[in-house]
Amino acid sequence: MYSKIFKINNFQFNIDDIINIAKKAGDGILEIYNKDFNIEYKDDKSPLTQADKASHNIIVEGLKKYNLPVLSEEGRNIPYEERKNWELFWMIDPLDGTKEFIKKNGEFTVNIALIHKNEPIFGIVYAPVLDWVYFNDNENAYKVEKEGLIKLPVKRDDNKFIIVASRSHLNEETKEFIDNIKTDKQKEFISIGSSLKLCLIAEGKADIYPRLAPTMEWDTAAADAVVRKSGKKVYNYENELPMQYNKLNLLNPWFIVK
Repeated sequence: MYSKIFKINNFQFNIDDIINIAKKAGDGILEIYNKDFNIEYKDDKSPLTQADKASHNIIVEGLKKYNLPVLSEEGRNIPYEERKNWELFWMIDPLDGTKEFIKKNGEFTVNIALIHKNEPIFGIVYAPVLDWVYFNDNENAYKVEKEGLIKLPVKRDDNKFIIVASRSHLNEETKEFIDNIKTDKQKEFISIGSSLKLCLIAEGKADIYPRLAPTMEWDTAAADAVVRKSGKKVYNYENELPMQYNKLNLLNPWFIVK
């Protein structure tokens, strides 16, 4: 698909290999998606399916050859004292958008990110049902779909200001933020699940994504890397600084993507 090497200091990998790992995880998810499946609930009441676990196992096995630490939503709870010294590691969300998976609307993703010194430098976001792949190399961001490889962002020729928000988590704070956006263009609202919201900004199909609600670092890391290489940014709502990863508390602050 895209035979190019990603390099950071003395570490490198073929981007196609990580895309293939994400696609293999996606295949594992679809095997469960296309039949009846059981739903468990974690301590925070969020849903968990066999697909989350299957995808986690496939990705972790696929990344073993790189000998880097892995921080996964479905992995063990790694103490900050251990991970704070990680200069380079993988951060993965094996199935981002479990609620969308359960609803069977196709708007869920496999997320694999490489974090270097608390910043996401590489990301793969794969939507198995839609067959979309978003990723970045050292210079640019891309999307792969049926039409082939597209460099991001794509220019949009319309007079609309498109706001993207969560299908499952639209709260009053977000509604108020959207109402207060000043623009001469016609506001249009679109809703989509999982980290695809950030990817729509990277792609140029939307202008802003306000997330004034809780997310975890693994929810955003891969797409954040793609957004940054598309020339857009993900920043902390309070101080407008870029998002940081591998914090003591892995909960993200409220953020804006534009």
